[in-house]
Amino acid sequence: MLSSAPNKIFLLFANSGPLLSCLLPFAIIWLRSSKPDTHREMSNPEDYNSNRPAGDHLPEPEAPPHAADPENPSQPAAVGGGGGGMREIIRRWKREDLLKRGSLTLRVVGLVFSLLSAIIMASNEHGDWKDFDRYQEYRYLLAIAILSTLYTAGQAFRHVHELSTARVFIAPPNSALIDFVGDQVVAYLLISSASSAIPLTNRMREGADNSFTDASSAAISMSFFAFFALAISAIVSGYKVSTQTYI
Repeated sequence: MLSSAPNKIFLLFANSGPLLSCLLPFAIIWLRSSKPDTHREMSNPEDYNSNRPAGDHLPEPEAPPHAADPENPSQPAAVGGGGGGMREIIRRWKREDLLKRGSLTLRVVGLVFSLLSAIIMASNEHGDWKDFDRYQEYRYLLAIAILSTLYTAGQAFRHVHELSTARVFIAPPNSALIDFVGDQVVAYLLISSASSAIPLTNRMREGADNSFTDASSAAISMSFFAFFALAISAIVSGYKVSTQTYI
């Protein structure tokens, strides 16, 4: 009786084999459908956050910092010193504008003193030996005063035009070099002409002190003042040449 039980169970499974083979595919499909679709849940963060408890969500990505716009300095600069570079550029522009205005002021001063020296010496004619054109030193002083007047007037006009219209006649590297050489040459000529006229005027004043010698002394003094203005302007021009980039 007991020995026939296994045989009956074996015969039962053997007879139900075709039925089990038909039900096996349905069982596999049911097992697969009952597993959670982890790939779908992880690929969609919104669904993943909606199924999580309140207050437990994935962190939102941070937006990258924006770079500074050179045409609009008010916008925030990128991390790494962008704002410092813009401040350095603005500081350099202010320094260049200050140098331009300083050069203009010095050349206007030189223009005024050169013009006064030329006018005083040209009108220093009192007849006989009291005419300036009888002395080579005074003619030299007048010629250099006129040359300095023309040079400073041209430079002053150029600076006023550039500051008012923001347009340049000559490229910055070349203009700085021309200013430096021109200021030095004219300043040297002014001090040379004034120095040559001083000994003659001193000899005349030892013999007679009159309006002719006084006018000559005034013209010499104006040439000295024009020299000082152009000498300082030459120093400023030299500084601009030394800081100029030629790349």
